[in-house]
Amino acid sequence: QVQLVESGGGLVQPGGSLRLSCAASVTFFSLNAVGWYRQAPGKQRELVATLTFGGRSYYADSVKGRFTISRDNAKRTLYLQMNSLKPDDTAVFYCNSDPPVGQWWGRGTQVTVSS
Repeated sequence: QVQLVESGGGLVQPGGSLRLSCAASVTFFSLNAVGWYRQAPGKQRELVATLTFGGRSYYADSVKGRFTISRDNAKRTLYLQMNSLKPDDTAVFYCNSDPPVGQWWGRGTQVTVSS
């Protein structure tokens, strides 16, 4: 059974940075692709970054150049480094496989970008 626990969110000013973490079971890291998703108020959940088993990363246009997805297999942790944050980045962030598995959604971590 895969369990995903996101952390690292918070309140940050525009232009600031945060690093999100996703603690996961070994099974999760053996998947072909894993990703970070976000859901802003009143909007559908969207995929913002993907990391393949082979180490390739892909990003939504809205975060390209600002966000970096990475993993530490020894720590069984997936990361999302977010720089140059904007108010439009305000959302609850989740990790999951790509494509996502419904039963694996965690509680997410809230990111609020505001002055």
